[in-house]
Amino acid sequence: MRFHLIDRIETCAPREHITARKVTSAEETYWQDTGDGPALPFGLALEALCQSATWLIMLSTDHRLRAALLAVGEATAHRPVRPGEVLRMHATVESMTEEAALLDGTVTVDGENVLEASGILCALIDAERLDDPAATRRMAHQLQGGGPVG
Repeated sequence: MRFHLIDRIETCAPREHITARKVTSAEETYWQDTGDGPALPFGLALEALCQSATWLIMLSTDHRLRAALLAVGEATAHRPVRPGEVLRMHATVESMTEEAALLDGTVTVDGENVLEASGILCALIDAERLDDPAATRRMAHQLQGGGPVG
């Protein structure tokens, strides 16, 4: 199963930072029962941040390179995410070469940090090895607010 945890790219400054969002819904299948109500698994909140970072890398390299997660230095969850909340992921490039990138980031709900991660280390690989370049460009166009591409 492939999770798409980005609904929209709100801002992107290539090789610097990205802000993306995900509107959650009670109808999605990934909620965990915590005894205190459903909550988004910590790993999926981190995955949403990492997907944002991947889009930052792809947009920074004209879709030539894609990030493959190697390690996360530290990640801290501050509170559960509940159905209906809007996640905002913000990732910042700390360093980037043609082979690797190091990023930090946060996930917020209504301006409140729900997750912080630092030392997100990614190998940068040829994007064409993983995805069809035309499909990736179409998805990037749609995520950045463009309509369907014919």
